[in-house]
Amino acid sequence: MDIAKLGEFGLIDRLTKDIEIKNGSTKYGVGDDCAVLHYPDKEVLVTTDLLMEGVHFDLTYIDLKHLGYKSAMVNISDIFAMNGTPRQMTVSLAISKRFSVEDIEEFYSGLRLACDKWQVDIVGGDTTSSYTGLAISITCIGEASKEDIVYRNGAKNTDLVCVSGDLGAAYMGLQLLEREKSVYYSQVEDAKKKGDKRALEELAHFSPDFSGKEYLLQRQLQAEARGDIIEKLREAGIRPTAMMDISDGLSSELLHICKQSGVGCRIYEKNIPIDYQTAVMAEEMNMNVTTCALNGGEDYELLFTVPIGDHEKIEQIDGIKLIGHITEEKFGKVLVTRDNQEFELKAQGWTSNF
Repeated sequence: MDIAKLGEFGLIDRLTKDIEIKNGSTKYGVGDDCAVLHYPDKEVLVTTDLLMEGVHFDLTYIDLKHLGYKSAMVNISDIFAMNGTPRQMTVSLAISKRFSVEDIEEFYSGLRLACDKWQVDIVGGDTTSSYTGLAISITCIGEASKEDIVYRNGAKNTDLVCVSGDLGAAYMGLQLLEREKSVYYSQVEDAKKKGDKRALEELAHFSPDFSGKEYLLQRQLQAEARGDIIEKLREAGIRPTAMMDISDGLSSELLHICKQSGVGCRIYEKNIPIDYQTAVMAEEMNMNVTTCALNGGEDYELLFTVPIGDHEKIEQIDGIKLIGHITEEKFGKVLVTRDNQEFELKAQGWTSNF
């Protein structure tokens, strides 16, 4: 169905008509000029992300359902990174004429899967037209007790540096998708130059072989916010001193924590968690796997520091790896390699190109 047949308000009604409120702090959601939220004894956390087609995502290899899921999860992840609990979300879309009503419903189905997983209410947003493609703006609202909020600036000398999960897989998944996309378009261009209609017909059913690399694709296309790690830390009685989610790469995020906390760090290459598929893919593409893990980005794992006294507690929690420790600022930010050489830690992750 053409979106113009429904109109803006008809589309919003169709996308939000059966949304059920899950949180007591949501007094009124979609349907008026503003949502009404109530937080009597909590601090309110607010985070916003803007995702642009051609910059942050490529619809050549991510379908709209996965895109909706990922768009929600990267915002929810920011709330967890503050040691908070996500509660509400607003969703704004700029949509070009090439998208149908069914396309946007598919996007919303993924979005709502992510919200349902973490009991987040969709309480509003906006839609408008776009001449350049799809633009997604999402704001997530969360809550936390004042004493529970974890900022980036709380790391102290001798604190332990920890990460959840493994690193570099999302980046290698992106490299795999980009490679296969390049191969596809190269073959299409070659067939066009030769006037090979049969080859073009076959390429219409082009299906790259991703066997043995499913985990890499999952990490790139289906980001997961690590609320499970937050729950484990709370159960263990551990409150991180500083925390971030890893969106732009481990090295970039660690340098943010060090700068805002006024400290240095030492991390050990041998301790950086890397999945087997990530290592195999890096070797296949002649890339340094440690560089990928340090700078790849989009892992959405949690990077955090804890007091040294929590060492034993941390070691007992599955899914968390101790990778180094915080030092005084004068000792710098250091990566210790497997052969005990020391290098200055540098951020080479994703940045906006204005």
